[in-house]
Amino acid sequence: MSHIVKVTGKSRDKLGTATARRIRQQGLVPCNVYGHKQDAASIVMDADMVNSLVRSGARVVDLDVGGKSEKALIKDVQWDTFSSYIMHVDFLRVDVDERVKIDVPLQLKGTAPGVAAGGVLEIPHHHVTIECLAIEVPDFILVRVAHLNVGDAVHVSDLQDLPEGVKVLNAPEMVLVHVIEPKVVLEPVVAPEAAAAAPAAGAAAPAGGKAAAPAGKAAAPAGKAAAPAGKK
Repeated sequence: MSHIVKVTGKSRDKLGTATARRIRQQGLVPCNVYGHKQDAASIVMDADMVNSLVRSGARVVDLDVGGKSEKALIKDVQWDTFSSYIMHVDFLRVDVDERVKIDVPLQLKGTAPGVAAGGVLEIPHHHVTIECLAIEVPDFILVRVAHLNVGDAVHVSDLQDLPEGVKVLNAPEMVLVHVIEPKVVLEPVVAPEAAAAAPAAGAAAPAGGKAAAPAGKAAAPAGKAAAPAGKK
């Protein structure tokens, strides 16, 4: 449950991206305070204090600016791309007896037996939107998953551990957590290469069609052999 933390800030007059960059370089965080039909106020706060405040899980603060104190709800926190430091914070003015609407994270409890059976636990939504007193914003909404088998799900209407005075505003049928069948990726079947073309029937005929005729008879010897030389 939220606890009220006292913090301080200083008013700032200059606005714009370049000014905000210089503010951060000085170890400060630019912030806005709005609500209750009052003019929005631009302030700066110490970066270390803001980081400690946000990481503590606090929701409601007693914000002192120039000696004037008012209660405010941490409405939005803007982080840098890598979530390593806070770039901007929006505060919403509230009264202690005022009901507010705010997103709260889910926290799972238990081990789903469907996962042990080979299923996959999916969390389609990590937050729900609730309405409650500003000073009673819970740190999280508990979701029990120890009963989930493959094919089972927890819907908004199934939530059983809501703190007193907390109302979930999301649709009752919205799925928060479910266990699904694992996706089977089938390897494509590679068809065997087409059979090689059948060899031609018979050898190819030589050029000219018919087979070449055998060469003619051997040429007759040229004349008779020379007579032997006369006797001596």
